[in-house]
Amino acid sequence: MDIDYRLAFDMAPVGLVLSRNRAIVDCNLHLCEMFGAAREQLIGQSFQILYPSVDEYERIGARMLPILNTKGHYADDRIMKRVDGRLKGETFWCHVTGRALNRAAPHESGIWTFEDLSSRRPVKAELTAREREVAAHLMDGMTSKEIGRALVISHRTVEIYRARLMRKYKASTTADLVHKLMVG
Repeated sequence: MDIDYRLAFDMAPVGLVLSRNRAIVDCNLHLCEMFGAAREQLIGQSFQILYPSVDEYERIGARMLPILNTKGHYADDRIMKRVDGRLKGETFWCHVTGRALNRAAPHESGIWTFEDLSSRRPVKAELTAREREVAAHLMDGMTSKEIGRALVISHRTVEIYRARLMRKYKASTTADLVHKLMVG
C-alpha cells in the first residue's frame, strides 16, 4: 500500500508546521484554518505573526531553546493570535509541541504541531504577555518558585502576577484560578 505523505501532512487533524530558523517553511490545511490564513500568507513568515506580541515570541523562543537543546522536543500551552479572516487578531489558547531536527542547533529546523484549545479553554480576560506566561505555568501545576526560575524572575514577582490574575478572573484561591483558566 502506497502512503501519500503529502496528503497525510495536509489532512492531519492538528496544525502541522515545518520550520527553519523559526520561520514557516511549510504548513498544513488545519494550521491555515486555525489561524485564519492562506498557506501563501504563512509560508516564509516568521512564527512571530502567530504570537500576540513580539515580546512573547522572543521570550518563548529563548525559554524553549535550552529544553530543545537538552531533550530535542518541547511542549506547552500558550496564547496565540489569529492572523486573518473573520477572527483576525483574536487570541486563543493553543497547545504547541515541537521537535528539533538538530538538537545542537534547535531553531535550525523542526516540526511543530498546534492544537486549538479555544473550545475547551476560552480567553476570557485581557492579559499581559507576562500574565499569559504565568497563567500557562500555573496550569502546568508549577509553584511560584518554579515559575520564577522558568521565567527568570523572582518568586515574589510571580506572586504579584498571580494576584493580578486572581483579580481579573475573580478567583479566591490559586486552585480556583487554575480551574477558571482551564474552563474559561
